[in-house]
Amino acid sequence: GVMGEYEPKIEVHFPYTVTAARGTTVKMECFALGNPVPTISWRKVNGHNPSKARLRKSQAVLEIPNVQLEDAGMYECKAENSRGRNVFRGQLQVYTYPHWVEKLNDTQLDSGDQLRWECKATGKPRPTYRWLKNGVPLWPQSRIEMVNGVLMIHNVNLSDAGMYQCLAENKYGTIYVSAELKILASAPTFPLNQMRKTIIITKGQEVVIECKPQASPKPTITWKKGDKALRESKRITILPHGSLRILNASKSDEGRYLCQGVNVFGSAEIIASVSVKEPTRIELTPKKIELTVGESIVLSCKALHDSTLDVTFYWTLNGQPIDFEKEGGHFESIKAQASSADLMIRNILLMHAGRYGCRVQTAADTVSDETELLVRGPPGPPGVVIVEEITDTTATLSWSPGADNHSPISLYNLQARSPFSLGWQTVKTVPDVISGDMESAMAVELNPWVEYEFRVVATNKIGTGDPSAPSRVIRTNEAVPKTPPANVSGRSGRRHELVIAWEPVSEEFQNGEGFGYIVAFRPNGTRGWKEKMVTSSDASKFIYRDESVPPLTPFEVKVGVYNNKGDGPFSPIVVICSAEGEPTAAPIDVKATSLSVSEILVAWKHIKESLGRPQGFEVGYWKDMEQEEAAEKVKTEGNESSILLTGLEGNTLYHLTVRAYNAAGYGPPSTAVRAATKKSPPSQAPSNIMWIQDGSHVSLGWEPVRPLANESDVMGYKVLFRQEGQSNSQVIETQKTSAVVLLPDVGVYIIEVCAVSEGGDGTASPQIRVPSFSGGKVTSAQSTLHVLSTSSSSVTLLLALMVPSTSW
Repeated sequence: GVMGEYEPKIEVHFPYTVTAARGTTVKMECFALGNPVPTISWRKVNGHNPSKARLRKSQAVLEIPNVQLEDAGMYECKAENSRGRNVFRGQLQVYTYPHWVEKLNDTQLDSGDQLRWECKATGKPRPTYRWLKNGVPLWPQSRIEMVNGVLMIHNVNLSDAGMYQCLAENKYGTIYVSAELKILASAPTFPLNQMRKTIIITKGQEVVIECKPQASPKPTITWKKGDKALRESKRITILPHGSLRILNASKSDEGRYLCQGVNVFGSAEIIASVSVKEPTRIELTPKKIELTVGESIVLSCKALHDSTLDVTFYWTLNGQPIDFEKEGGHFESIKAQASSADLMIRNILLMHAGRYGCRVQTAADTVSDETELLVRGPPGPPGVVIVEEITDTTATLSWSPGADNHSPISLYNLQARSPFSLGWQTVKTVPDVISGDMESAMAVELNPWVEYEFRVVATNKIGTGDPSAPSRVIRTNEAVPKTPPANVSGRSGRRHELVIAWEPVSEEFQNGEGFGYIVAFRPNGTRGWKEKMVTSSDASKFIYRDESVPPLTPFEVKVGVYNNKGDGPFSPIVVICSAEGEPTAAPIDVKATSLSVSEILVAWKHIKESLGRPQGFEVGYWKDMEQEEAAEKVKTEGNESSILLTGLEGNTLYHLTVRAYNAAGYGPPSTAVRAATKKSPPSQAPSNIMWIQDGSHVSLGWEPVRPLANESDVMGYKVLFRQEGQSNSQVIETQKTSAVVLLPDVGVYIIEVCAVSEGGDGTASPQIRVPSFSGGKVTSAQSTLHVLSTSSSSVTLLLALMVPSTSW
């Protein structure tokens, strides 16, 4: 061979035995020298390499993560090159900690019983078991056995009570489980509910008298009747747990029974007395009942019972107790005598049908009886309605019958609803009368191209029931329209117009898509019709314009209908005249008169015309600085020939026109006239008011009001006075700046003064309050001059002006 080459030699390798805990990662290494450099390969002898195994460091390390029991076995590493090979084998052992499969539970035993506890654990190597009692190792003894995790103690006594532990261990770990053993040791005792008892039964019944004392160990049970030991028989037996059973009881079984329980720790006894009564019998009448909705009935329940027993009655319907509170007053329980009860059912409903039960209970027994109650009523709703076939005016319908509620269905009624009907309406059918055995019929005389829903109502001798659920919505087929428009008439229009109006045909009668009108007309006495189509289904007017037609020419007119299916009928012929047109003449002699700061009176005359007669007049008015287009407009109706314009601006020049109008339109306007509103009244109030009171006379004086340049001139003054608390004032007018007021009644008067002008009344003075003592004259010595002053002008001068000489 080549110089220096040699076969592989494994220098470093894993141990002959590798041990690993389950779940850990195992690494096994092989390092070899050789020339050429050897390659290393790994295999598990007798099996496959684990799929999760990884090779590291140029194949020198085999790594097995999360190792499991099945990964254990013989592993081999092989080093080879062109000169030869070398092999090393070692064993992988996987171990597991012990793990509980079965644990112990706390246990309670009577003394003398046997204990068997088993604990079970898994692990590799397989664990061994040891037992401790109260922390001290437990060894097998005469009564104690321990085999493979099973502990048995025979004939336990109080000394065996305590905490026990089972240990499972292998060389990798130890696990523990604990449980407590309690030993019961007690004299017999009876629970309270078994103590002195009175048992009442009826002849022929079975009775069990309980005798289950608590004791440890289990007691021996003996029975006595009276003072004698009880003799068992086929009828009278002591059951395995100690209770006494008597079958088919008779009077001879009455008496006092004593049960005694005995164990090593003591004894106890109970007494029960048994009474045997006559069995109760009942009768519920009537037995089978048929009623009609709304009727009433009394069910009677009589009991024959042992005279020494009390009875209680209970009523049920279909096995459920009747709730008298909840049933809306339909049920009433009536106790007739001690041994009978009645159930009154008033105004019965369908839901009250069923099995009625009467249950009678005594201290000894419970007996019951039932009766069947059938309620006849109107039929239930029929099944859903199916539309089988549809035409333009008919629909074939079918349905399934509903419950007849014990009275045969005599007839059905078919109802329909459309967007145009007021709710559900009965429809005509074929056959005319739908008998109760039929399940289909045809609705007729429907309108074409209308959406309908249908439902069915059933009737029997007792009445008419609830309707079925509605059918799906279905539209009838299209058809030529049958209904012409109503109320064809004329309307006023402009000159040379013929205005034809009518009431549109409701969608209910249009019978299809593409509905419209055909308007036909001809002058009276001519032959050929002119026809015009109006394509809008809700149109209600057509205007025919012809310059050659004089006003008020009579035409014969008729209006027809059509849709996509064809032409329908025309309305009856009516005579309509062409329009007389709008007024043609302008009003004349228009006059405008200013009445106040905000009012102008407008008057006019109108020339009578034979055509275009006016229905009223319209007045347009605008300010001098504005355009006529901005004019405000006011209308009159009828033959009015004047109007008062109000709410105008003061001291303003207005232009005004008048024109006539009627339904056809407006006539020409008059020539414009002008008028100016008055200047506004003075804004200054009379000032420096003074007054002297002499009895019921009050003499007043004030300074004159001076208007501004844009205000009306003062024409005089008004003195307004009223009693306090009243709204109507009395007025004195004067041209002077003084006045004397006579106060007629006793009381306080309120006095105001204002200027009077063309433009109306000016601003009022502040109010004066003056008391009046009518009848009692105030002498001059008591007279006082009152001044309501804003400036100190010459009072004396005013006084001379104002006070009449007679009062001095």
